[in-house]
Amino acid sequence: MKTRRAEVHRVTSETDIAVTLTLDGAGAADVSTGIGFLDHMLELFAHHGGFDLVVAANGDLDVDGHHTVEDTALTLGQALKEALGDKRGIRRYGSFLLPMDEALAMVVLDLSGRPYFVHDLQLTGVRIGAFDGGLTAHFLHSLAMQAGMTLHVRLLAGSDAHHIVEAVFKGVARALAQACERHGRGDAVPSTKGTL
Repeated sequence: MKTRRAEVHRVTSETDIAVTLTLDGAGAADVSTGIGFLDHMLELFAHHGGFDLVVAANGDLDVDGHHTVEDTALTLGQALKEALGDKRGIRRYGSFLLPMDEALAMVVLDLSGRPYFVHDLQLTGVRIGAFDGGLTAHFLHSLAMQAGMTLHVRLLAGSDAHHIVEAVFKGVARALAQACERHGRGDAVPSTKGTL
């Protein structure tokens, strides 16, 4: 069975991002973005998704974290799209309810090829270490757009920003692992259109 893996290198005047993603991995992560909390979230993403993930990001953090967060998500989304290939034999849909102490996040996604992102996160102006909480939604939007994924994120409970963002990242990972999973219905594309 072919290993689903992609390497993407994205360079702009603001960032230099390299991502290697293996979907059928062991949850191993080697992540360095210069933003400690983002590193932590990406490590959780790899672990809970069962993905092997390497991220080396250099960005203009002297300006702020926006470009690094956005471009890391864009690069990861492109790697996800490439690793999935024609999406034959995958489940396509994934959903997960993820509790993190008082926080509860619901994540539902479709690897449809039609990018869309809906959320109700209210983290603008919230700082988590050096991380701007408002960039959580921006990261997820960029990831969904580049990967060609419909992604819905709902916060059902939560008051601690760290717990909220952690529940979201873990929930996305678990739902994505479910959607990427190969199942026993052959290698058909999971769409009546015959393509995704």
